[in-house]
Amino acid sequence: MIGLEYILGLYNMQHTELAEKLGIKKQNINMWIKGKQKIPKKYLPVLEELFRIKQEYFTKGLDEIEKLEIQKEKLKKDLKPVIKKHEQQFLIGEVNDIVEVPIYHKEEINQMERTIEKAKLLSRLKEAMDIVDDNPYMDTYKLIVELMEKAQHEAIVHKTIEALGHYLEVLPDWVSTGYEQDEFESEIFEVFDDNNF
Repeated sequence: MIGLEYILGLYNMQHTELAEKLGIKKQNINMWIKGKQKIPKKYLPVLEELFRIKQEYFTKGLDEIEKLEIQKEKLKKDLKPVIKKHEQQFLIGEVNDIVEVPIYHKEEINQMERTIEKAKLLSRLKEAMDIVDDNPYMDTYKLIVELMEKAQHEAIVHKTIEALGHYLEVLPDWVSTGYEQDEFESEIFEVFDDNNF
């Protein structure tokens, strides 16, 4: 299923209605969706403007995260949310950094943002586990899941994970939860160094 088909279903729009908006025949839409013809480039900006969705989503098969992003854009179009404030959140990706994230007055949008973030994390975890078929660190992944299920509210879990992030240089030094964390890390790093880790 290409993105156009998914988007039309999400917006509950018939092929004939889209054809009318584009000034073309319904058969063209059918050909695009069936993959018998590519969507001509001249219609991509029109589709982007009509649905307020990035052009590249219309022509390709979508993964779950992209579908969630499209749902979020539809929600934003329907609800017209207002940004109440911005919060600083740690963003993991190509560059691990703290970014300003908008918080909307409509909880549906905030919930969708959290759902997308969870889906991205799960996707990255799956990729990390799938690096090799017979992953030698499967017990470590199991332990991480156990900790998240049974002790995620414990401060020591968060402090230790952040410390490992700094020790292994996954996190930049300036990303810190505060002075108490810095003190904790200096003590735990001494233990690591004493044991040649």
